[in-house]
Amino acid sequence: MRIGIFSDAWEPYISGLVTSEVMLKNALEKMGHEVYVVTANLESFTYEWDEKNRVYKIPGIPTGIYDSRLTGIYPIKAIKMIKSWDLDIIHSQMEFAIGTFARIFAKQFDIPIVHTYHTMYEDYIHYITKGYFDGPSKKIVEYLTKFYCDKTIDELIVPTKKTYDLFKEKYKYERNVHIIPTGIEIDRFYKEKISLSKINNKKSELGITSDDLIVLFVGRVASEKSIDFLINNHSQLLKKNKNVKLLIVGDGPDLEEYKKLAKKQKIDNRVIFTGKVPWEDIPIYYALSDIFVTASHTETQGLTVVEAMAASIPVVALDDESFRNTVIDGLTGYLFTNKKEYVSRMNELILDKQKRINMGNQGRINSEAYSSKYFAERVLHVYKTALKGRPLKQDRTFFNRLKNIIKRGFHGK
Repeated sequence: MRIGIFSDAWEPYISGLVTSEVMLKNALEKMGHEVYVVTANLESFTYEWDEKNRVYKIPGIPTGIYDSRLTGIYPIKAIKMIKSWDLDIIHSQMEFAIGTFARIFAKQFDIPIVHTYHTMYEDYIHYITKGYFDGPSKKIVEYLTKFYCDKTIDELIVPTKKTYDLFKEKYKYERNVHIIPTGIEIDRFYKEKISLSKINNKKSELGITSDDLIVLFVGRVASEKSIDFLINNHSQLLKKNKNVKLLIVGDGPDLEEYKKLAKKQKIDNRVIFTGKVPWEDIPIYYALSDIFVTASHTETQGLTVVEAMAASIPVVALDDESFRNTVIDGLTGYLFTNKKEYVSRMNELILDKQKRINMGNQGRINSEAYSSKYFAERVLHVYKTALKGRPLKQDRTFFNRLKNIIKRGFHGK
């Protein structure tokens, strides 16, 4: 099958979305499919074609939001190139410029299109409205979401039941909605894959000693991730164990504010901020940590939780639908609903090393369900559903040739 992944974000941009896309491409290619990528050029204002990796980058203008760029919704120069790929199916990953282009291109050339809805946009409205007109803004988001995910696609994929319920119960979506938890290349997070020298070097760089117990958060440093909850409650954890350090890995708009908060709480010597880190180094941070935590309530799935489980680390997460199917309370970690529960569960794990080991080992076993191969197989099934009744390109070529041969036979040519 010849598959086109259309997204506004791709490498070298680092995010959960990009990780998911790259993983899907690699897994599909291992299964023998040809995968092409159309994305925004984050590094220059030129069209770039990476023939080896089949990645076509379209120039755009900076949006001011991280490293993202906004391309035109119908870049004419790209049409000939993409048409030459003779795609069987298009898989759009975002709803913006490249996502709109994917829909226009699919309609123009009669190609089935599948879309994955990754982001609960209603949770991010405050970045634009600053608290004003939230109600009307959410209605606009609902309208645009339903338009992008209903009127212009063949099949819809969501990562969790939480997102499924958004479409089915709130948006009254009538089309198919396929729940497919995003997979990861779980083996890259296995502790045995990380050399001890890399772990020790990173610890030395961060000022972590052999006596320290590390509580880890990985993700975008922004208000919707509720990192303030982790910082505000860290002082409570220090009452029973002075050697607990909170390690916050990632960058974002609220990084400086959270640094100030840690200082205000007088625990800045027990909270470590790494800022932006290379994608390939992420497994090292999991390998040197003891417990993974998240209080975020805006996730659609929370891939970092799966990464932590693959790294054999117990997870303590907010009791949110995004995490309930991943974190099994009491087995692979704990779910909490309030400050008291969080502090209690954390203290329990901090003081019980064997429990951390047992939960981490079970998490490692459970993470297998999120392997990239299994994820790709399920996505491929959705592609086949979208293609139902339509022959693949190579089959169509054969049938057209056969038709021409028969036609020539009838005319005696």
